[in-house]
Amino acid sequence: MAPSAAQSAPQRIVIENCAIATVDANDTEYASGHVVIADNRIESIGAGKAPEGLTSVVRRIDATGHLVTPGLINTHHHFYQWITRGLATDHNLFNWLVALYPTWARIDEQMGYAAAQGSLGMMARGGVTTAMDHHYVYPKDSGDLSGAIIKAASEMGVRFTLARGSMDRSEKDGGLPPDFAVETLDGALVATEETVKKHHDASFDAMTQVAVAPCSPFSVSTELLRQGAELARRLGVRLHTHGSETVEEEQFCKELFGMGPTDYFESTGWLGEDVWMAHCVHMNDSDIAAFARTKTGVAHCPSSNARLAAGIARVPDMLKAGVPVGLGVDGTASNESGELHTELRNALLINRLNPVHREAALNARQALRLGTYGGAQVLGRASQIGSLEVGKLADLVLWKLDTLAHASIADPVTALVFGAAAPVTASFVNGKQIVENNRLLTVDEDAIARSTRDEAQRLARIAAQG
Repeated sequence: MAPSAAQSAPQRIVIENCAIATVDANDTEYASGHVVIADNRIESIGAGKAPEGLTSVVRRIDATGHLVTPGLINTHHHFYQWITRGLATDHNLFNWLVALYPTWARIDEQMGYAAAQGSLGMMARGGVTTAMDHHYVYPKDSGDLSGAIIKAASEMGVRFTLARGSMDRSEKDGGLPPDFAVETLDGALVATEETVKKHHDASFDAMTQVAVAPCSPFSVSTELLRQGAELARRLGVRLHTHGSETVEEEQFCKELFGMGPTDYFESTGWLGEDVWMAHCVHMNDSDIAAFARTKTGVAHCPSSNARLAAGIARVPDMLKAGVPVGLGVDGTASNESGELHTELRNALLINRLNPVHREAALNARQALRLGTYGGAQVLGRASQIGSLEVGKLADLVLWKLDTLAHASIADPVTALVFGAAAPVTASFVNGKQIVENNRLLTVDEDAIARSTRDEAQRLARIAAQG
């Protein structure tokens, strides 16, 4: 039996009287405009009031004093690190990893779930509508860590990509992680394939996707990289790893493989439009050209790069060459705030410290694009999210800009990027509201605060016992 007109009519939410930054191909903006959400899609967007005669309007929002943007998209993170924040605060990357791997190697499913809730909650409160987690620590008998992370994202209502990581190069092989913290080559490949087949959704409005993500040259064998790339392409999913993060990584690759990181990755099948890498701080002209030629994406993590003294990525040069670039929080053990909206500002400011580009490195609209459409490109979802356009998924944020913190800044995009972290009045994912007045609607954030504190203390006790 065909559904009745009443049953098939979309439920509409009308947002009016707001400034809008669409971040579409033309950077279309409206000083005062409207957005109409129909079920989980954007039905109408433009200047002035919403069209007359709309039916099945379940809610009208007067968004006076607000800027509406696409939801922010996080392209690199390690959720489990939420319960090891504030440690090794004066270390560079290599020493930081050595200091923390023995603790991380003792996480279990309960800890992973709590940490994922904390990481997701902090991002969602700050305007993130699509998150990703690069989880690569799977200690023996630790439970269903991937399932726990996906469950946390589903409960919160955030669109999510799990980059199912892996490590098979431990201390005995010249790698960084303890021997008991890594998987075997075959074990990692089998578990990754099972995760993709169980959880990956390839549909247009997918809420959960999975990528294949061996950790880094420091902790992964050449064979795991090579077979991981083959696995991802056989299954039709994306590939993610860390690349060119530090000077030490470049030295490591040259000593072990006789070539720099980019050439090494290319030799193992790890350049391509289905690949994105985190950091990419130490890239020369030929590296950037290779990424541009192959459309390999970059997750730029400015706060983490500064925290670990890794350096300043050449983001302006990447963008000029045509490299897809998004923003990443990175793990909260190297970016304790765990918020992506602060990365808009930090990306702009830190890139201006580059002596080549200085004040011309990035502007406010380029920074916003990195955090929205750029992230969608990197995750392979630019046709679905990342800009406000008719037919795209209704992932959007209302930023309140009429308070003391921002009201005297005339341009709303400048206010959002250059100003203090703006309050989120409302955040919608797939047409459903998940944040109201900077508070999570789908979960109890006070309970999450308690559980993350308890799990952090439990992990610290276990690690101390060795």
